[in-house]
Amino acid sequence: MHRMRSTVVALFVAGVMAGCSKGAPGASPETVAQAAGATGQAQQAQAPPQPEAVKPMPAQLPDVLARVNGETVSKADFERAIQSIEQRAGGPVPPDQRDRVLRGLLDQLVGLKLLAQEAKAQKVTVADADVTARIDAIKQQFPSEDVFKQMLVQQKMTIEALRADQQQDLAISKLIEKAIASKVAVTPDQVSAFYKENPDRFKQGERVRASHILFAFPQNADAATKEKVRAKAEGVLKEVKAGKDFAALAKEHSEDPGSAVNGGDLGYFPQGQMVGPFNDAAFSLAAGAVSNLVETQFGYHIIKVVDKQAARTVPLDEVRAQVQQYLENVNKQRETNSFVEGLKAKGKVEILV
Repeated sequence: MHRMRSTVVALFVAGVMAGCSKGAPGASPETVAQAAGATGQAQQAQAPPQPEAVKPMPAQLPDVLARVNGETVSKADFERAIQSIEQRAGGPVPPDQRDRVLRGLLDQLVGLKLLAQEAKAQKVTVADADVTARIDAIKQQFPSEDVFKQMLVQQKMTIEALRADQQQDLAISKLIEKAIASKVAVTPDQVSAFYKENPDRFKQGERVRASHILFAFPQNADAATKEKVRAKAEGVLKEVKAGKDFAALAKEHSEDPGSAVNGGDLGYFPQGQMVGPFNDAAFSLAAGAVSNLVETQFGYHIIKVVDKQAARTVPLDEVRAQVQQYLENVNKQRETNSFVEGLKAKGKVEILV
């Protein structure tokens, strides 16, 4: 995902829209590990409250949705924000969640406006070099300068507007850091207490670490196309069975860009993380074994099981850093929200829808 927002501001606006899907072979090792690991389980420790009834949003949005100390939250700004969360979620806002999502988004845009105003009032400065570094980091998320520019066009944003946006993000980040830094620290005792109080969150099912070589075909491929791909896959399978280096063959032949560069390595994943045929094959093989061709909707796979890990409770030492980060993020979210509520209380916010 190509992100135009800073991580600190993303922390503030997180949670507007959430979704989940079953991972397909081809997910990055980091994604697979996060889905399977104790960090993701720890983040579920506090169940979200049941959603409350919200005021319906009009089908046709007005040109101005809110005023914050006299500054407007425009329809154009709001629509860009909707586009951003839909990109993050990988799809449009579900109709039955429209009112909740849009109301939450409007509240967050109001909060960001308040933060930007406060940063300006406190004369928070950001060096041009820091803004340039941020722009350069964003560009590196794209395969080329042309693709980066195309994304700007799609988001109806100029490079000047992007610089202004990132300058504001960085200023907000500095403001928040200054305001809440002393309130987010987590002690070792708090980490240990969270671990002891949430034992089920650190239970880990059986896991497999596997690598694969993918020979892709379209989901609507005809028999002739699939047979051609299969013939190529069988040729590479013979090389694997003959003892040629699996990682080297994956780098040369695999059509999964997420794992090919890592020699086909998918990292560890639990039961059910991968699509059915791939999952069944991976968990039926012994460590060190290589499968025959496995067909999924993505193509033909050659799977090598690198390691198998029995179900266990993850020791605290393995997850201490992740738990600490999680608790710090909880504190940051709480304190940021509290800070914004204070700005709302002393400002003038008019919601016009």
